[in-house]
Amino acid sequence: MQQTILILDFGSQYTQLIARRVRELNVYCEIHPFNKIPELTGDIKGVILSGSPSSVRQEGAPTPDLSNIRGKLPLLGVCYGAQYLSFANGGNVEASDSREYGRSNLSFSDGSNELMRGVPETSQVWMSHGDTITALPTGAKIIGSTKDVQVAAFCFEGEKTYGIQFHPEVTHSIDGLTLLRNFVVGICGCDQSHTADSFIDSTVSQLKAQLGNDKVVLGLSGGVDSSVAAMLLSKAIGNNLYCIFVDNGLLRKNEFETVLQTYQGLGLNVKGVDSKAEFLGDLAGVSDPETKRKIIGRVFIEVFDKEAHLIEDVKWLAQGTIYPDVIESVSVNGPSATIKSHHNVGGLPERMKLKVVEPLKTLFKDEVREVGKHLGLPERLLGRHPFPGPGLAIRILGDITPEKVRILQEVDSIFINGLLEHDLYDEVWQAGAIFLPVNSVGVMGDERTYENAVCLRAVTSRDGMTADWCHLPYEFLAKISNEIINKVRGINRVVYDISSKPPATIEWE
Repeated sequence: MQQTILILDFGSQYTQLIARRVRELNVYCEIHPFNKIPELTGDIKGVILSGSPSSVRQEGAPTPDLSNIRGKLPLLGVCYGAQYLSFANGGNVEASDSREYGRSNLSFSDGSNELMRGVPETSQVWMSHGDTITALPTGAKIIGSTKDVQVAAFCFEGEKTYGIQFHPEVTHSIDGLTLLRNFVVGICGCDQSHTADSFIDSTVSQLKAQLGNDKVVLGLSGGVDSSVAAMLLSKAIGNNLYCIFVDNGLLRKNEFETVLQTYQGLGLNVKGVDSKAEFLGDLAGVSDPETKRKIIGRVFIEVFDKEAHLIEDVKWLAQGTIYPDVIESVSVNGPSATIKSHHNVGGLPERMKLKVVEPLKTLFKDEVREVGKHLGLPERLLGRHPFPGPGLAIRILGDITPEKVRILQEVDSIFINGLLEHDLYDEVWQAGAIFLPVNSVGVMGDERTYENAVCLRAVTSRDGMTADWCHLPYEFLAKISNEIINKVRGINRVVYDISSKPPATIEWE
Protein backbone atom coordinates (compact mmCIF):
# COMPACT_ATOMS: atom_id res chain seq x y z
CA MET A 1 0.00 0.00 0.00
CA GLN A 2 1.57 3.30 -1.16
CA GLN A 3 1.17 6.42 0.96
CA THR A 4 -0.56 9.04 -1.19
CA ILE A 5 -1.38 12.74 -1.11
CA LEU A 6 -4.59 13.50 -3.02
CA ILE A 7 -4.63 16.79 -4.97
CA LEU A 8 -8.07 18.06 -5.99
CA ASP A 9 -7.86 20.15 -9.15
CA PHE A 10 -10.01 23.25 -9.64
CA GLY A 11 -8.43 24.13 -13.00
CA SER A 12 -5.33 26.03 -11.88
CA GLN A 13 -2.37 26.34 -14.25
CA TYR A 14 -0.20 25.44 -11.25
CA THR A 15 -1.87 22.15 -10.23
CA GLN A 16 0.71 19.93 -11.92
CA LEU A 17 3.43 21.98 -10.27
CA ILE A 18 1.99 21.21 -6.81
CA ALA A 19 2.22 17.52 -7.66
CA ARG A 20 5.78 17.82 -8.92
CA ARG A 21 6.86 19.57 -5.72
CA VAL A 22 5.25 16.86 -3.59
CA ARG A 23 7.02 14.20 -5.68
CA GLU A 24 10.33 16.07 -5.10
CA LEU A 25 9.81 15.23 -1.43
CA ASN A 26 9.72 11.52 -2.41
CA VAL A 27 6.03 11.33 -1.61
CA TYR A 28 3.56 9.88 -4.10
CA CYS A 29 0.56 12.02 -5.06
CA GLU A 30 -2.29 11.94 -7.55
CA ILE A 31 -4.33 14.70 -9.18
CA HIS A 32 -8.10 14.22 -9.50
CA PRO A 33 -10.82 16.67 -10.61
CA PHE A 34 -12.58 18.26 -7.60
CA ASN A 35 -15.87 16.69 -8.74
CA LYS A 36 -14.45 13.16 -9.14
CA ILE A 37 -12.99 12.43 -5.72
CA PRO A 38 -11.76 8.83 -5.58
CA GLU A 39 -12.52 6.40 -2.78
CA LEU A 40 -10.64 7.54 0.32
CA THR A 41 -8.68 4.39 1.09
CA GLY A 42 -6.29 4.05 4.00
CA ASP A 43 -3.25 4.90 1.88
CA ILE A 44 -4.44 8.52 1.37
CA LYS A 45 -2.66 10.53 4.05
CA GLY A 46 -3.76 14.06 3.20
CA VAL A 47 -5.54 16.29 0.68
CA ILE A 48 -4.49 19.50 -1.10
CA LEU A 49 -7.03 21.81 -2.80
CA SER A 50 -5.54 23.61 -5.82
CA GLY A 51 -6.03 27.15 -7.04
CA SER A 52 -8.51 28.06 -9.78
CA PRO A 53 -9.23 30.77 -12.37
CA SER A 54 -12.73 30.93 -10.83
CA SER A 55 -13.97 33.08 -7.96
CA VAL A 56 -15.75 31.42 -5.03
CA ARG A 57 -18.29 34.26 -5.25
CA GLN A 58 -19.41 33.59 -8.83
CA GLU A 59 -22.37 31.49 -9.84
CA GLY A 60 -21.32 27.95 -10.77
CA ALA A 61 -18.00 28.16 -8.92
CA PRO A 62 -16.37 24.77 -8.21
CA THR A 63 -17.75 23.36 -4.95
CA PRO A 64 -16.23 20.08 -3.80
CA ASP A 65 -17.90 17.72 -1.37
CA LEU A 66 -15.41 17.64 1.52
CA SER A 67 -17.69 15.87 4.00
CA ASN A 68 -15.54 12.73 4.00
CA ILE A 69 -12.28 14.71 4.16
CA ARG A 70 -12.65 17.70 6.46
CA GLY A 71 -11.63 16.81 10.02
CA LYS A 72 -10.77 13.22 9.00
CA LEU A 73 -7.65 13.85 6.93
CA PRO A 74 -5.13 16.71 6.94
CA LEU A 75 -6.36 19.31 4.44
CA LEU A 76 -4.48 22.22 2.81
CA GLY A 77 -6.22 24.77 0.59
CA VAL A 78 -4.04 26.78 -1.81
CA CYS A 79 -5.32 30.15 -3.14
CA TYR A 80 -8.85 29.28 -4.41
CA GLY A 81 -8.74 26.23 -2.13
CA ALA A 82 -8.09 28.49 0.87
CA GLN A 83 -10.81 30.93 -0.16
CA TYR A 84 -13.27 28.07 -0.55
CA LEU A 85 -12.46 26.71 2.93
CA SER A 86 -13.17 30.16 4.36
CA PHE A 87 -16.22 31.01 2.24
CA ALA A 88 -17.92 27.62 2.64
CA ASN A 89 -17.60 27.80 6.43
CA GLY A 90 -19.00 31.29 7.02
CA GLY A 91 -16.01 33.52 6.28
CA ASN A 92 -15.99 36.48 3.91
CA VAL A 93 -14.24 36.53 0.53
CA GLU A 94 -14.33 39.78 -1.44
CA ALA A 95 -12.84 41.27 -4.57
CA SER A 96 -9.59 42.83 -3.41
CA ASP A 97 -9.07 46.61 -3.64
CA SER A 98 -5.38 45.92 -4.30
CA ARG A 99 -5.22 42.77 -6.42
CA GLU A 100 -2.06 40.97 -5.39
CA TYR A 101 -0.12 39.34 -8.18
CA GLY A 102 3.57 38.44 -8.19
CA ARG A 103 6.20 38.59 -5.49
CA SER A 104 5.30 39.67 -1.98
CA ASN A 105 6.79 39.18 1.47
CA LEU A 106 5.27 37.88 4.66
CA SER A 107 5.08 40.43 7.45
CA PHE A 108 3.95 37.83 10.01
CA SER A 109 4.61 34.08 10.20
CA ASP A 110 3.50 32.02 13.20
CA GLY A 111 6.56 29.81 13.63
CA SER A 112 4.85 27.89 16.43
CA ASN A 113 2.28 26.53 13.98
CA GLU A 114 3.22 23.18 12.43
CA LEU A 115 2.49 24.44 8.87
CA MET A 116 4.64 27.59 9.14
CA ARG A 117 7.56 26.08 11.05
CA GLY A 118 10.83 27.21 9.46
CA VAL A 119 9.12 29.79 7.21
CA PRO A 120 10.75 33.15 8.12
CA GLU A 121 8.66 36.18 9.01
CA THR A 122 9.85 38.06 5.89
CA SER A 123 9.79 35.09 3.49
CA GLN A 124 9.11 35.94 -0.17
CA VAL A 125 5.89 34.38 -1.48
CA TRP A 126 4.11 34.37 -4.86
CA MET A 127 0.57 35.74 -4.97
CA SER A 128 -1.91 35.33 -7.82
CA HIS A 129 -5.44 36.28 -6.79
CA GLY A 130 -8.06 38.96 -7.34
CA ASP A 131 -10.26 37.88 -4.39
CA THR A 132 -9.08 38.00 -0.81
CA ILE A 133 -10.31 36.62 2.51
CA THR A 134 -11.54 39.57 4.59
CA ALA A 135 -12.98 37.62 7.55
CA LEU A 136 -12.27 34.09 8.75
CA PRO A 137 -14.90 31.58 9.87
CA THR A 138 -15.46 30.91 13.56
CA GLY A 139 -12.70 28.67 14.90
CA ALA A 140 -10.05 29.76 12.40
CA LYS A 141 -7.01 31.92 13.15
CA ILE A 142 -4.38 33.77 11.12
CA ILE A 143 -0.92 32.15 10.95
CA GLY A 144 0.57 34.28 8.16
CA SER A 145 0.13 37.81 6.74
CA THR A 146 1.66 40.15 4.17
CA LYS A 147 1.58 43.95 4.19
CA ASP A 148 -1.47 43.98 1.90
CA VAL A 149 -3.15 40.66 2.77
CA GLN A 150 -3.94 40.12 6.44
CA VAL A 151 -5.14 36.54 5.91
CA ALA A 152 -2.26 35.08 3.88
CA ALA A 153 -2.35 31.82 5.87
CA PHE A 154 -4.77 30.40 8.43
CA CYS A 155 -5.69 27.23 10.26
CA PHE A 156 -8.79 25.83 11.97
CA GLU A 157 -8.05 25.30 15.63
CA GLY A 158 -8.40 21.74 16.88
CA GLU A 159 -8.09 20.15 13.41
CA LYS A 160 -5.47 19.71 10.69
CA THR A 161 -7.11 22.05 8.18
CA TYR A 162 -5.13 24.94 6.69
CA GLY A 163 -5.41 27.57 3.99
CA ILE A 164 -2.81 29.76 2.25
CA GLN A 165 -3.50 32.50 -0.30
CA PHE A 166 -0.03 32.29 -1.87
CA HIS A 167 1.42 29.56 -4.10
CA PRO A 168 4.10 27.46 -2.34
CA GLU A 169 4.64 25.33 -5.44
CA VAL A 170 6.29 28.05 -7.57
CA THR A 171 10.00 28.71 -7.11
CA HIS A 172 9.30 32.42 -6.42
CA SER A 173 7.91 31.32 -3.04
CA ILE A 174 11.35 30.91 -1.50
CA ASP A 175 10.26 28.71 1.42
CA GLY A 176 7.38 27.05 -0.41
CA LEU A 177 9.00 23.61 -0.36
CA THR A 178 9.56 23.95 3.40
CA LEU A 179 5.85 24.65 3.87
CA LEU A 180 4.86 21.70 1.67
CA ARG A 181 7.30 19.46 3.57
CA ASN A 182 5.72 20.61 6.83
CA PHE A 183 2.31 19.58 5.53
CA VAL A 184 3.15 16.39 3.67
CA VAL A 185 5.81 14.94 5.97
CA GLY A 186 5.17 16.62 9.31
CA ILE A 187 1.38 16.90 9.40
CA CYS A 188 0.35 14.02 7.09
CA GLY A 189 3.15 11.74 8.33
CA CYS A 190 4.32 10.52 4.89
CA ASP A 191 7.60 8.58 5.07
CA GLN A 192 9.23 9.85 1.82
CA SER A 193 9.70 6.34 0.44
CA HIS A 194 8.61 7.08 -3.15
CA THR A 195 12.04 6.94 -4.82
CA ALA A 196 13.20 5.91 -8.28
CA ASP A 197 14.50 2.60 -6.93
CA SER A 198 11.27 1.85 -5.06
CA PHE A 199 9.29 2.68 -8.22
CA ILE A 200 11.43 0.31 -10.29
CA ASP A 201 11.09 -2.52 -7.77
CA SER A 202 7.31 -2.18 -7.38
CA THR A 203 6.65 -1.63 -11.10
CA VAL A 204 8.74 -4.62 -12.20
CA SER A 205 6.86 -6.80 -9.67
CA GLN A 206 3.51 -5.49 -10.91
CA LEU A 207 4.47 -6.08 -14.55
CA LYS A 208 5.56 -9.65 -13.83
CA ALA A 209 2.23 -10.35 -12.13
CA GLN A 210 0.20 -8.56 -14.82
CA LEU A 211 1.93 -10.00 -17.91
CA GLY A 212 3.12 -13.43 -16.81
CA ASN A 213 4.47 -15.22 -19.90
CA ASP A 214 2.52 -13.06 -22.38
CA LYS A 215 4.26 -11.38 -25.31
CA VAL A 216 4.30 -7.57 -25.47
CA VAL A 217 5.04 -5.33 -28.46
CA LEU A 218 6.34 -1.76 -28.08
CA GLY A 219 7.08 0.96 -30.62
CA LEU A 220 10.36 2.67 -29.80
CA SER A 221 10.91 6.27 -30.92
CA GLY A 222 14.41 6.98 -29.67
CA GLY A 223 12.91 9.29 -27.03
CA VAL A 224 13.11 9.08 -23.25
CA ASP A 225 9.59 7.81 -22.48
CA SER A 226 9.48 4.81 -24.80
CA SER A 227 13.10 3.92 -23.93
CA VAL A 228 12.47 3.88 -20.16
CA ALA A 229 9.22 1.94 -20.66
CA ALA A 230 11.17 -0.62 -22.71
CA MET A 231 13.84 -1.02 -20.02
CA LEU A 232 11.24 -1.60 -17.29
CA LEU A 233 9.37 -4.16 -19.38
CA SER A 234 12.60 -5.88 -20.40
CA LYS A 235 13.57 -6.15 -16.72
CA ALA A 236 10.18 -7.76 -16.01
CA ILE A 237 9.65 -10.09 -19.00
CA GLY A 238 12.97 -10.23 -20.88
CA ASN A 239 12.72 -11.37 -24.50
CA ASN A 240 8.94 -11.60 -24.32
CA LEU A 241 9.15 -7.86 -25.05
CA TYR A 242 9.37 -7.20 -28.79
CA CYS A 243 10.46 -3.66 -29.66
CA ILE A 244 9.94 -2.15 -33.10
CA PHE A 245 11.88 0.96 -34.16
CA VAL A 246 10.51 2.45 -37.37
CA ASP A 247 12.60 4.68 -39.66
CA ASN A 248 10.05 7.02 -41.22
CA GLY A 249 12.71 8.87 -43.23
CA LEU A 250 12.14 11.98 -41.12
CA LEU A 251 14.58 11.33 -38.30
CA ARG A 252 17.79 13.27 -37.71
CA LYS A 253 20.90 12.44 -39.71
CA ASN A 254 22.15 8.90 -38.90
CA GLU A 255 19.70 8.73 -35.97
CA PHE A 256 18.14 5.43 -37.00
CA GLU A 257 21.47 3.58 -37.06
CA THR A 258 22.86 5.28 -33.93
CA VAL A 259 19.78 4.76 -31.75
CA LEU A 260 19.31 1.18 -32.97
CA GLN A 261 22.89 0.36 -31.94
CA THR A 262 22.27 1.94 -28.53
CA TYR A 263 19.14 -0.14 -27.95
CA GLN A 264 20.85 -3.37 -28.98
CA GLY A 265 23.76 -2.51 -26.67
CA LEU A 266 21.28 -2.27 -23.80
CA GLY A 267 20.15 -5.84 -24.41
CA LEU A 268 16.70 -4.93 -25.75
CA ASN A 269 14.98 -7.28 -28.17
CA VAL A 270 14.56 -4.68 -30.92
CA LYS A 271 13.95 -4.79 -34.65
CA GLY A 272 14.68 -1.82 -36.91
CA VAL A 273 12.30 -1.31 -39.83
CA ASP A 274 13.29 0.84 -42.81
CA SER A 275 10.02 2.40 -44.03
CA LYS A 276 11.36 5.62 -45.55
CA ALA A 277 9.86 4.89 -48.97
CA GLU A 278 6.32 4.36 -47.60
CA PHE A 279 6.29 7.56 -45.56
CA LEU A 280 7.95 9.87 -48.09
CA GLY A 281 5.85 8.39 -50.90
CA ASP A 282 2.56 9.12 -49.14
CA LEU A 283 3.73 12.60 -48.11
CA ALA A 284 4.71 13.65 -51.64
CA GLY A 285 3.02 16.90 -52.63
CA VAL A 286 1.37 17.45 -49.22
CA SER A 287 1.84 20.88 -47.60
CA ASP A 288 -0.87 21.14 -44.94
CA PRO A 289 0.66 20.47 -41.47
CA GLU A 290 -2.31 18.59 -40.05
CA THR A 291 -2.62 16.45 -43.18
CA LYS A 292 1.09 15.60 -42.83
CA ARG A 293 0.50 14.50 -39.24
CA LYS A 294 -2.46 12.33 -40.17
CA ILE A 295 -0.56 10.64 -42.99
CA ILE A 296 2.41 9.94 -40.72
CA GLY A 297 0.11 8.54 -38.01
CA ARG A 298 -1.72 6.34 -40.51
CA VAL A 299 1.41 4.97 -42.16
CA PHE A 300 3.02 4.32 -38.78
CA ILE A 301 -0.01 2.28 -37.69
CA GLU A 302 0.08 0.31 -40.96
CA VAL A 303 3.82 -0.42 -40.68
CA PHE A 304 3.68 -1.20 -36.97
CA ASP A 305 0.62 -3.42 -37.35
CA LYS A 306 2.27 -5.36 -40.19
CA GLU A 307 5.46 -5.92 -38.17
CA ALA A 308 3.58 -6.84 -34.99
CA HIS A 309 1.62 -9.52 -36.88
CA LEU A 310 4.89 -11.23 -37.74
CA ILE A 311 5.20 -12.05 -34.02
CA GLU A 312 3.01 -14.95 -32.92
CA ASP A 313 0.56 -14.68 -30.00
CA VAL A 314 1.19 -11.08 -28.97
CA LYS A 315 -1.29 -10.12 -26.23
CA TRP A 316 -0.22 -6.61 -25.16
CA LEU A 317 0.71 -3.25 -26.66
CA ALA A 318 3.06 -1.22 -24.45
CA GLN A 319 2.99 2.59 -24.58
CA GLY A 320 5.18 5.27 -23.02
CA THR A 321 2.22 7.29 -21.69
CA ILE A 322 3.28 9.58 -18.81
CA TYR A 323 1.26 11.24 -16.06
CA PRO A 324 0.58 14.63 -17.76
CA ASP A 325 -1.07 12.69 -20.63
CA VAL A 326 -3.34 10.94 -18.12
CA ILE A 327 -4.20 14.18 -16.31
CA GLU A 328 -5.07 15.87 -19.61
CA SER A 329 -7.60 13.18 -20.46
CA VAL A 330 -9.53 13.64 -17.20
CA SER A 331 -8.97 17.36 -16.56
CA VAL A 332 -11.54 19.58 -14.85
CA ASN A 333 -12.30 21.25 -18.18
CA GLY A 334 -12.44 17.96 -20.09
CA PRO A 335 -9.91 16.65 -22.60
CA SER A 336 -8.21 19.40 -24.58
CA ALA A 337 -9.82 20.01 -27.94
CA THR A 338 -6.53 21.23 -29.40
CA ILE A 339 -4.26 18.21 -29.01
CA LYS A 340 -2.35 17.79 -32.25
CA SER A 341 -3.07 14.47 -33.85
CA HIS A 342 0.53 13.24 -33.66
CA HIS A 343 0.28 13.23 -29.84
CA ASN A 344 -2.12 10.31 -30.13
CA VAL A 345 -1.31 7.16 -32.02
CA GLY A 346 -5.01 6.56 -31.57
CA GLY A 347 -6.69 3.45 -32.86
CA LEU A 348 -3.65 1.20 -32.57
CA PRO A 349 -4.84 -0.99 -29.65
CA GLU A 350 -8.32 -1.39 -31.16
CA ARG A 351 -7.01 -2.19 -34.62
CA MET A 352 -4.57 -4.76 -33.25
CA LYS A 353 -7.04 -6.12 -30.68
CA LEU A 354 -4.43 -5.87 -27.92
CA LYS A 355 -4.57 -4.97 -24.26
CA VAL A 356 -2.56 -1.89 -23.28
CA VAL A 357 0.20 -1.70 -20.64
CA GLU A 358 1.57 1.71 -19.61
CA PRO A 359 4.35 1.36 -17.01
CA LEU A 360 5.09 5.11 -16.80
CA LYS A 361 1.55 6.46 -16.49
CA THR A 362 2.07 7.71 -12.92
CA LEU A 363 5.34 9.60 -13.58
CA PHE A 364 6.20 13.14 -14.61
CA LYS A 365 8.92 13.68 -17.25
CA ASP A 366 11.66 14.52 -14.76
CA GLU A 367 10.79 11.36 -12.80
CA VAL A 368 10.96 9.28 -16.00
CA ARG A 369 14.51 10.56 -16.55
CA GLU A 370 15.46 9.73 -12.97
CA VAL A 371 14.09 6.19 -13.31
CA GLY A 372 15.97 5.82 -16.61
CA LYS A 373 19.17 6.90 -14.89
CA HIS A 374 18.70 4.24 -12.21
CA LEU A 375 18.01 1.66 -14.94
CA GLY A 376 21.38 2.43 -16.55
CA LEU A 377 20.21 4.24 -19.70
CA PRO A 378 23.06 6.30 -21.21
CA GLU A 379 23.07 10.04 -20.57
CA ARG A 380 23.01 10.85 -24.31
CA LEU A 381 19.59 9.17 -24.48
CA LEU A 382 18.23 10.49 -21.17
CA GLY A 383 19.33 14.06 -21.87
CA ARG A 384 18.07 14.04 -25.44
CA HIS A 385 16.05 17.08 -26.44
CA PRO A 386 12.36 16.47 -27.16
CA PHE A 387 11.78 15.68 -30.84
CA PRO A 388 8.37 15.96 -32.53
CA GLY A 389 6.51 12.77 -33.36
CA PRO A 390 6.22 13.67 -37.07
CA GLY A 391 9.96 14.41 -37.09
CA LEU A 392 11.33 16.73 -39.74
CA ALA A 393 7.99 16.70 -41.59
CA ILE A 394 6.78 19.65 -39.51
CA ARG A 395 10.15 21.41 -39.76
CA ILE A 396 9.92 21.46 -43.56
CA LEU A 397 7.37 24.17 -44.31
CA GLY A 398 5.43 23.29 -47.41
CA ASP A 399 5.74 20.04 -49.36
CA ILE A 400 8.29 17.36 -48.47
CA THR A 401 10.85 15.93 -50.88
CA PRO A 402 13.81 13.60 -50.24
CA GLU A 403 16.14 16.46 -51.22
CA LYS A 404 14.61 18.84 -48.66
CA VAL A 405 14.91 16.13 -46.01
CA ARG A 406 18.58 15.61 -46.89
CA ILE A 407 19.33 19.35 -46.71
CA LEU A 408 17.54 19.77 -43.39
CA GLN A 409 19.25 16.72 -41.89
CA GLU A 410 22.64 18.21 -42.80
CA VAL A 411 21.73 21.63 -41.36
CA ASP A 412 20.28 20.11 -38.19
CA SER A 413 23.36 17.93 -37.73
CA ILE A 414 25.73 20.91 -37.89
CA PHE A 415 23.57 22.85 -35.41
CA ILE A 416 23.08 20.03 -32.87
CA ASN A 417 26.70 18.86 -33.04
CA GLY A 418 27.79 22.48 -32.61
CA LEU A 419 25.72 22.77 -29.42
CA LEU A 420 27.34 19.57 -28.13
CA GLU A 421 30.89 20.62 -29.05
CA HIS A 422 30.51 24.04 -27.40
CA ASP A 423 28.89 22.64 -24.20
CA LEU A 424 25.63 24.44 -24.95
CA TYR A 425 23.38 21.42 -25.54
CA ASP A 426 22.30 21.01 -21.90
CA GLU A 427 21.49 24.72 -21.60
CA VAL A 428 18.86 24.28 -24.30
CA TRP A 429 15.51 22.51 -23.77
CA GLN A 430 14.88 21.93 -27.48
CA ALA A 431 16.70 22.89 -30.66
CA GLY A 432 16.36 22.26 -34.36
CA ALA A 433 16.30 23.79 -37.82
CA ILE A 434 13.37 24.76 -40.03
CA PHE A 435 13.44 24.61 -43.84
CA LEU A 436 11.72 27.79 -45.05
CA PRO A 437 9.53 27.84 -48.18
CA VAL A 438 11.40 30.83 -49.64
CA ASN A 439 14.37 31.31 -51.92
CA SER A 440 16.88 34.00 -51.10
CA VAL A 441 19.34 35.88 -53.26
CA GLY A 442 23.01 35.56 -52.31
CA VAL A 443 26.55 35.84 -53.60
CA MET A 444 29.07 32.99 -53.53
CA GLY A 445 32.42 33.71 -55.13
CA ASP A 446 31.72 35.79 -58.21
CA GLU A 447 28.30 34.26 -58.78
CA ARG A 448 24.87 35.38 -57.73
CA THR A 449 22.83 32.56 -56.12
CA TYR A 450 19.13 32.07 -55.58
CA GLU A 451 18.83 29.30 -53.01
CA ASN A 452 17.05 28.17 -49.85
CA ALA A 453 16.91 29.75 -46.40
CA VAL A 454 16.82 27.91 -43.08
CA CYS A 455 15.91 29.08 -39.60
CA LEU A 456 17.60 27.88 -36.41
CA ARG A 457 15.41 27.55 -33.30
CA ALA A 458 16.58 26.97 -29.71
CA VAL A 459 14.47 27.49 -26.59
CA THR A 460 14.74 27.17 -22.84
CA SER A 461 11.80 25.73 -20.94
CA ARG A 462 10.85 23.66 -17.94
CA ASP A 463 8.07 21.58 -19.45
CA GLY A 464 7.31 22.94 -22.93
CA MET A 465 4.12 24.71 -21.80
CA THR A 466 5.97 28.03 -22.00
CA ALA A 467 9.37 28.68 -23.55
CA ASP A 468 11.83 31.51 -24.09
CA TRP A 469 14.22 31.81 -27.01
CA CYS A 470 17.72 30.80 -26.00
CA HIS A 471 20.30 33.58 -25.92
CA LEU A 472 23.06 31.63 -27.63
CA PRO A 473 26.40 33.48 -28.01
CA TYR A 474 26.64 35.59 -31.18
CA GLU A 475 30.04 34.07 -31.93
CA PHE A 476 28.54 30.58 -31.84
CA LEU A 477 25.63 31.53 -34.11
CA ALA A 478 28.03 33.20 -36.56
CA LYS A 479 30.22 30.09 -36.68
CA ILE A 480 27.27 27.73 -37.19
CA SER A 481 25.73 29.96 -39.87
CA ASN A 482 29.02 30.11 -41.76
CA GLU A 483 29.49 26.32 -41.51
CA ILE A 484 25.96 25.62 -42.77
CA ILE A 485 26.29 27.92 -45.79
CA ASN A 486 29.72 26.56 -46.67
CA LYS A 487 28.93 22.87 -46.23
CA VAL A 488 25.27 22.41 -47.16
CA ARG A 489 24.68 22.78 -50.89
CA GLY A 490 21.39 24.56 -51.54
CA ILE A 491 21.47 26.93 -48.53
CA ASN A 492 22.66 30.53 -48.78
CA ARG A 493 20.93 32.18 -45.80
CA VAL A 494 20.55 31.31 -42.09
CA VAL A 495 18.26 33.17 -39.65
CA TYR A 496 17.65 32.70 -35.90
CA ASP A 497 14.15 32.62 -34.34
CA ILE A 498 13.87 34.93 -31.28
CA SER A 499 10.15 34.34 -30.61
CA SER A 500 8.98 33.09 -27.21
CA LYS A 501 6.03 30.81 -26.37
CA PRO A 502 3.49 32.32 -26.07
CA PRO A 503 2.70 33.89 -28.48
CA ALA A 504 4.72 31.69 -30.85
CA THR A 505 4.89 27.90 -30.53
CA ILE A 506 8.18 25.98 -30.29
CA GLU A 507 7.64 24.22 -33.62
CA TRP A 508 6.63 26.22 -36.69
CA GLU A 509 3.88 23.79 -37.73
